[in-house]
Amino acid sequence: TPAGCRMRTLAWLGITSLCLGAAWAVPAKEERRKAEKPKADLALYENLDLDNYDLTLDNYGEILDLSNYEELYDYGDLGPKIEVGTLAPRPKDPAALPDLGATAETPKLPPPTTAGPVHPAPGPAQALPSCRLCLCIGTSVYCDDANLEHIPPLPPETTYLYARFNRIGTIRASDFMGLKKLKRIDLTSNFISWADVDAFRLLPSLQELILPENRLTALPELPRSIVRLDARLNRIPSTGLQPEAFRELKQLQFLHLSDNQLDYIPAPLPESLRSLHLQNNNIQTMHEDTFCNSQDHSQVRRALEDIRLDGNPINLSLFPNAYFCLPRLPTGRFS
Repeated sequence: TPAGCRMRTLAWLGITSLCLGAAWAVPAKEERRKAEKPKADLALYENLDLDNYDLTLDNYGEILDLSNYEELYDYGDLGPKIEVGTLAPRPKDPAALPDLGATAETPKLPPPTTAGPVHPAPGPAQALPSCRLCLCIGTSVYCDDANLEHIPPLPPETTYLYARFNRIGTIRASDFMGLKKLKRIDLTSNFISWADVDAFRLLPSLQELILPENRLTALPELPRSIVRLDARLNRIPSTGLQPEAFRELKQLQFLHLSDNQLDYIPAPLPESLRSLHLQNNNIQTMHEDTFCNSQDHSQVRRALEDIRLDGNPINLSLFPNAYFCLPRLPTGRFS
């Protein structure tokens, strides 16, 4: 009937209105939730005192506890250890070194003239045995861990030589002959038991002679240009030093002879000396003039600030007049 049709139409309209109302209610509720969330977040920050939260290098340690940071992380295996003074590692196999002569293009020479005799050009440094066994970079020669038993012939322009961790047993006077520009020789951890008396004395530019962890029982004469001598961990007794060996070395600043067999302090010491390491020897006594001039109580040796005598049987408190000119007392036993 017409009345029934109107009732059904009204019913369908009601159901449709309810569905549309529910659909509109969902986004409205979501919008209200999003609007209320920033207010809640702001309420959390209102309780923080951000005005006084000033992170600087001065108070960084107070905010973060880094005292055991190194214990938590071990980075030892993440990268290779690089020692200061060493450049690129030498190839294990000398044959792996590139043969520069084979790949280089032959230079074109100008036609000969009759103006005078033509002298052959000097050969490159790579032609020397040392630059095939070792690694030559500029004026530095790196021969670390190369199974050497002798010092190889070196290029005449050599300035720095590193020949550590080899089996070199003897240093001959001819090994460094003519190397007028040589400034540093590092022969750490070899088997050196003997060095000719003139092995280093005739090197006019030598400043650093580094010989620790060898088997030396005597020191050869040193050039007056020497600044640093390191002969730790050898077998040198006091009789293995030249008389007044260091008196004329006016540029010597670092003298390190720890872990040897010295019976006394090798005086006189040059005024230039800054660091004297003699720990772990057999030194039992000293003279009042070892460091200071006992006749001149106005003397002050400002340079000599680092004296190590620990590990010796000497009692330093028995020689109170031996230190008056020093800026600080030696390290050692005072009781």
